[in-house]
Amino acid sequence: MTTSEGEVAAAWQWREPSVLLIEDDAGDALLVEELVADSALKMRLRWVRSMAEAREVLAVEAPDCVLLDLHLPDAHGLEAVSMVHSLTEQVAVVVLTGMAEDDTGLAAVAAGAQDYLVKGRVEPELFGRAVRYAIQRKQAEQAAVALQASQMQAQENARLERGLLPRPLLRSNGVDIVARYRPGRAQALLGGDFYDIVQSPDGTVHAVIGDVSGHGPDEAALGVALRIAWRTLVLSGVTGPEQLARLEEILVAERARVEVFATLTSLSLPPGASCVRMMRAGHPGLLLRTDDAEVRWVEVAGGPALGVVPGLAHWPVQELPLPAGAALVLFTDGLFEGYIGQGRERLGEDGLLRLAKEVAGLAPEAFVDGLIHRAEDLAEEQGGLDDDVAVLHLRWNTGEANENEGGDEHSG
Repeated sequence: MTTSEGEVAAAWQWREPSVLLIEDDAGDALLVEELVADSALKMRLRWVRSMAEAREVLAVEAPDCVLLDLHLPDAHGLEAVSMVHSLTEQVAVVVLTGMAEDDTGLAAVAAGAQDYLVKGRVEPELFGRAVRYAIQRKQAEQAAVALQASQMQAQENARLERGLLPRPLLRSNGVDIVARYRPGRAQALLGGDFYDIVQSPDGTVHAVIGDVSGHGPDEAALGVALRIAWRTLVLSGVTGPEQLARLEEILVAERARVEVFATLTSLSLPPGASCVRMMRAGHPGLLLRTDDAEVRWVEVAGGPALGVVPGLAHWPVQELPLPAGAALVLFTDGLFEGYIGQGRERLGEDGLLRLAKEVAGLAPEAFVDGLIHRAEDLAEEQGGLDDDVAVLHLRWNTGEANENEGGDEHSG
């Protein structure tokens, strides 16, 4: 055995792959046992005489490789290969054929076996190499299948994300929008946070941002349901406290657990108006950016979160003066509830306002991205931001609010 072959054998020695021999002929089984004993690749061999016995073994354990005779009392030819695959898809299969059955061996490989060996023509070194390569080939096939499945899932996730994250429905270019969304759950497309922007036929721009309590697919689905319901209500002309009451009814009907609730802020600005009409249901405040690069925290009076006291809550409509050229920045609490440093201190609302002032002079997209990145950097030592984060930056162009009816959509 060469040095390289010795190194390979040594690398496999610790594994001692398990091999299941399915062979009804005792003489042929003895030949295989001798090959195993003489092979540089040490392996654990188990012998069964029929497919029925193999079925019992494979029901409780998965060997690394199956050595399969194609002439069994209860399985014959390629049928035997199919039966092994039906019992386990994870095991490499090496077919054992007679001296005049090369074509059968090739057909077995085409049917899914990893290799074939001709009885009586196999040396121990070739036998060990064939088993080793069959196992490696099976692992490579499984890795390729897993990679393809992962790629297909990524493509499907991208399609789902495009379908579930909203596209602003605008009839004019009177508002510039920057939106960012980042789910807190690993591998997730969406969390319980949601947002949307819609312009009604009279030119009024409506926006909402919300947060369903909890983390999981049920909360994500509920967030999507509330977002779609909100858009439907706006387009149907349902606004004000009645809008939130209808959303609460939907939440109560759709939530998986009675303790689930949702916070949100809803706002609207008619064309040419100098005040934004707002409703707040247990949601955090917002940031007001002026055109002279100042940022301040704003909170308006509101009511409880949706679902906390179903049917009993009241949400007042408040007016917030909007200076010319100003922008509103709405967000969910995942942006400022991350732990900073090495202790249990959270960034908090004051900390978020401080970060906003640091990037106050940046353009809208850079401002939003800078705000999120700074919050993530501060939380990095404790694993980063683990909650969903949604941010919505709205800046009205008052001089263009009534122009270009039916024009392009704008989104971040």
